[in-house]
Amino acid sequence: MSGLPDTAKPAIPRGLRLQWEPVQDAHVLLYPEGMVQLNGSAAAILSRCDGLRTMTEIVADLERAYGASGLAADVQAFVTRALQTRWLELPGVNTRFALQADAPAPTTLRGPGPVKMAQGVGPPFWLLLELTYRCPLHCVFCYNPTEFARTGPELPTADWLRVLREARALGAVQLGLSGGEPLEREDLETIVGEARGLGYYVNLITSGVGLTAARIAALKAAGLDHIQLSFQDSTRELNDFLSSTRTFELKSKVAALIRAHEYPMVLNVVLHRLNIDHVGEILDMAERMGAQYVELANTQYYGWAWLNRQQLLPSRAQLERAEAVTQRFRERVGERIQVYFVVPDYFERRPKACMGGQGSVFLAIAPDGIAMPCHAARMLPALELPSVGSADIRSIWYDSQAFNHFRGEAWMKEPCRSCPERVKDFGGCRCQAYLLTGDAANADPVCDLSPHHHLVTEAVARAESAATLPATREHVLVFRDHRTSIPVVPGNPPAAAAVEEPLR
Repeated sequence: MSGLPDTAKPAIPRGLRLQWEPVQDAHVLLYPEGMVQLNGSAAAILSRCDGLRTMTEIVADLERAYGASGLAADVQAFVTRALQTRWLELPGVNTRFALQADAPAPTTLRGPGPVKMAQGVGPPFWLLLELTYRCPLHCVFCYNPTEFARTGPELPTADWLRVLREARALGAVQLGLSGGEPLEREDLETIVGEARGLGYYVNLITSGVGLTAARIAALKAAGLDHIQLSFQDSTRELNDFLSSTRTFELKSKVAALIRAHEYPMVLNVVLHRLNIDHVGEILDMAERMGAQYVELANTQYYGWAWLNRQQLLPSRAQLERAEAVTQRFRERVGERIQVYFVVPDYFERRPKACMGGQGSVFLAIAPDGIAMPCHAARMLPALELPSVGSADIRSIWYDSQAFNHFRGEAWMKEPCRSCPERVKDFGGCRCQAYLLTGDAANADPVCDLSPHHHLVTEAVARAESAATLPATREHVLVFRDHRTSIPVVPGNPPAAAAVEEPLR
């Protein structure tokens, strides 16, 4: 079996969780910000991989439970594949096995039926709670709305807990807690505890500011599964400039706290023209910090990033260099660190699917209770966005105009309507279509079949020549400011704030 001994004791790694989901009528394997729906065979095997039983014992137990024989090859093939995909690990074993890239899932045992559907729409698997727009940082690429000071007051704790219960009843399983900075909420531990008790896989998406030793211990006790820590750059100077705060050293201490509390080490760095040439240094920093996952997410141009697009969009040469550096790093570190490099939409020929299709799997709730089918949907004039203050999650998800408007294909114009790729990309990003063309129903201009594709190629061309242009007032970055609905005056960003909260 490709070198895997019968005495091996596979186990589900820290940070992953196997659980039964009644709405899906299946077991699922949950991991940071993701989920795999398992057939009955896979679930039966994984449930026995506890780090105590050997492969021989696992096979024998399955054969007894199912009254079958001759399962060894099937089980070993699946375990080999699961080790490769990191669904399983061999605790304390450093041996590298020759894992089969095409090892099949076992078929001997009976699997479950399909996901339950209501009105032709599946459940909202991913729930994002943007708990607050308050944030100590002033990042120039923030996707939060530029006029969020005009939004309503933040929801109280009781409403957030009600939202959690209602969404979980529909089948939501992955929970993201973000903002702004979610650590600004004093009730964060209460929200985490309720979510974990309901069965969510709970992800905290944070700048790290406010994550003290006492607070991370409290969140751990409440059941927090995963922390994604953001950095702006590998150097103190640019990290602090891009966020207009002095937080680099604090973030480094927080990374150590995350490791000390045995969380999967996940770093996120948003890439753009000002830091993309530092990808090598960023990856070296992640390695020093003991990161297991690194997400290099090129800026998506909404909110404050849209205001700064001319200053942030990289050149194609920068992007290609960064991809090459990333690939060399992957080859050097092998399986120790998983690196995800998200190419900016503007350099693609085909658009990415918006959240798997708007209204398909993703539900976001803004701080004031407005429900959205994607992070940035608040900008879309075609949507009548509902509020959790006046409607329950079931009616919002299944019945509201906002979540049904871009479902399916009826809304599509040409060339999307007759394009065979519409079932894969769903016409692309609705917010991007709106920002670039003024009509959210147009094909995403990233697609080279779109009649508006020139708007993207022209923006890229301007980025190519930006380095040779003299600096002007229009080229100065606009920093995020949560205190006002009016963008900070170019050339006069908020003073870098020292955030030196003691880690005690």
